[in-house]
Amino acid sequence: MIQLTNISKNYATQELFNNLNFKLNSGNRVGLVGRNGSGKSTLFKIILGQESADSGEVVIPKNYKIGTLEQHLSFSEQTLKKEASLALTDEMQYDVYKVEKILFGLGFNQEDLDKNPLSFSGGYQIRINLAKLLVTEPNLLLLDEPTNYLDIVSLRWLKSFLRAFEGEVILITHNREFMDSVTTHTMGIVRKSVKLIAGDTHKFYKQLKADDELYEKQKISQDKKVKELEDFIAKNKARASTAALAQSKVKQLQKMELLDDLSFDNNLEFNFNFKDTPAKVLLDVKNLTFGYTKEHLLFQNISFTLAKGECLGIIGKNGKGKSTLLNTIAGELKQLSGEVNFHTSISFAHFGQTNIDHLNPKNSIMDEIYTANPTMSEAGIRAICGGMMFSGENAKKAISLLSGGEKSRVMLGQILAREVNLLLLDEPTNHLDMDSIEALTKAIQNFQGSVIIVTHSEELLRRVCKRLIIFTKNTAEYFDGGYDEFLQKIGWEDEEDEQKVKTTPKSNTKENKKLRAELVRERNKLTSPLKKEVEKLENKIMELEEQLEQHHKKLIELSNSGDSATLIELSKTVADEEKKVEDMFDEFEDVQTQLDEINEEYEQKIENL
Repeated sequence: MIQLTNISKNYATQELFNNLNFKLNSGNRVGLVGRNGSGKSTLFKIILGQESADSGEVVIPKNYKIGTLEQHLSFSEQTLKKEASLALTDEMQYDVYKVEKILFGLGFNQEDLDKNPLSFSGGYQIRINLAKLLVTEPNLLLLDEPTNYLDIVSLRWLKSFLRAFEGEVILITHNREFMDSVTTHTMGIVRKSVKLIAGDTHKFYKQLKADDELYEKQKISQDKKVKELEDFIAKNKARASTAALAQSKVKQLQKMELLDDLSFDNNLEFNFNFKDTPAKVLLDVKNLTFGYTKEHLLFQNISFTLAKGECLGIIGKNGKGKSTLLNTIAGELKQLSGEVNFHTSISFAHFGQTNIDHLNPKNSIMDEIYTANPTMSEAGIRAICGGMMFSGENAKKAISLLSGGEKSRVMLGQILAREVNLLLLDEPTNHLDMDSIEALTKAIQNFQGSVIIVTHSEELLRRVCKRLIIFTKNTAEYFDGGYDEFLQKIGWEDEEDEQKVKTTPKSNTKENKKLRAELVRERNKLTSPLKKEVEKLENKIMELEEQLEQHHKKLIELSNSGDSATLIELSKTVADEEKKVEDMFDEFEDVQTQLDEINEEYEQKIENL
């Protein structure tokens, strides 16, 4: 489909790519990963022709259309229909029916066509941009952080849409669960080049780690050999009797292709500083109610207790009051009624979306960390700065010179400096890359205190939250269970109403339940053997990969022993095993695709009841 050959790109003294090569095949949905600043967005711009590579070639077939989703929600027309029609080319001006068809497919109805684009929610405004993109009939979607600012319901819809998209996709997102659910391949920008594998990010990083370990062992072996040659040359080059032999060793050394040291990206380090407390219950909230006016309440009569070691998630669509609830608990907003009672030993830290304004622009990063804990030594402050990727002189940078993402890291550093037993976190994964989000998730899991977190990340919810407060429609409710339990028992109301265009009236409730039960039975009958096959393949793949890992270790041992016959034989075995794993992944992907298609088909049937 498209092919990049020997692409290199530099900005001043920073080299992003060096002889980067990549080929996108038909039907591939590729997740593009890499640390912040590694060049992911720049690679998109090169493919789109918005920037030029310093060297190399981008080959795009004739009539192959590439589309990119605009993140900025800027609309110039007064109606949805006119706004979406802006994407029509001169040759397509009379194809307005195509615009309507796409809008209906994205969940809009006939009445919506005459509404102002700005009257729709944020999630539906993203769909307007997507409609304008699809009108151009692209073969490839380049999506750079399309999940930014989307709530959970919109994220789940976009996930389903991308899985059903018939063209190719290259996706950049820090949301790992979202990426893994829609992509067929993972590609990473690693050490100024790219590595592409079939499979999700977990397989990618596991393979990358195994490759790095093998490389490091080969490097150690080579370094040992080089040292032996250098020592021999130094001892024997001056003697007439051994000078010729020493010279042959010099030639041998010159012919060796020396392996470079691997370079590793810095990672954010999180280790929350727990302050011990005798309390079993750290927080007791009773009948909490808030609204900017008594007539328009954001939430009312919310009650819950938070025990030591518990994590509570606050979820819901944008603009419903999630951050307001957290700010009310933190005491930054005054409730209309109700109580927020902290245990006397409580010490909490609040990471909020507006807290960035609390940073003093005249202070340095070190100064701001010091204000969070004046008892901390300079070495301790520098350690936190380094953990937040502000090492050396960078720790003395003024706050006024930092980007929004860097300021967020400073606020996280302040929280790390404090001794706390309660964390109040509002979208803490914003501005963090995938590796940093994983580090933060593990730190929350390991924290001995309690946590209340606002997040749209389904993966983070699943891994850390045991209870929830859910904002739905015009209310907020406490739910005693995790996120998957919520989906099973209640689910998102908007997903049930997703298909707006109905051609038949709703059947009565009793008949609905009967039809729904029948559809569920049909679906389970079809999916049951596929689920068993998926599980069987997963187990086989895991067994084979464990076996491969052992064989890789054996290869390294043999390469040092000089047993070339066994080395060759084992190398063939490893090649066969790797091919078998790849074939099994292809089979797994086919079965999983069948399973997904059946589930989506029956989800649609159930929604249409």
